[in-house]
Amino acid sequence: MSRRRQAIKRPLTTDPKYHSTLVSRLVNIVMRWGEKSVAQRIVYGAFEQLTAKNPAANPLEILQRAVDNAKPRLEVKPRRVGGATYQVPLEVPGDRQVSLAMRWLVDFADARKGVPMREALAAEILDAYQGQGNAIRKRDDVHKMAQANKAFAHFRW
Repeated sequence: MSRRRQAIKRPLTTDPKYHSTLVSRLVNIVMRWGEKSVAQRIVYGAFEQLTAKNPAANPLEILQRAVDNAKPRLEVKPRRVGGATYQVPLEVPGDRQVSLAMRWLVDFADARKGVPMREALAAEILDAYQGQGNAIRKRDDVHKMAQANKAFAHFRW
């Protein structure tokens, strides 16, 4: 890892349909091999399915609540101290919380085999919105790991 200087955070553009940076981030995470139009079709198709399942709810609000439910508050990072490696629990910065939550949603949707990606993504977002599903289980596992290693919290710096 380079220690020269911090990378400059570039502003994220809003997506053309919903004018939301959160949707734009989701499209970028879904995107493979630079095919943004394919990723947009997947995400917008998932949003259409969300509105079909919940006609009263706004898909942006569903996505926001799902991401908020899946965000990890703590995580463990390995620290090497005196020849031993300790899993040190650290608080997760806000931008990384959103990134991890969205990455987990997309990865677990991708892991659902035999289902089109837009349906799998809609199902995963709806599960996280309701406080269940694989992304929530992953968040709970990360929190459990941090709780189990809180004895090494004094190694954080």
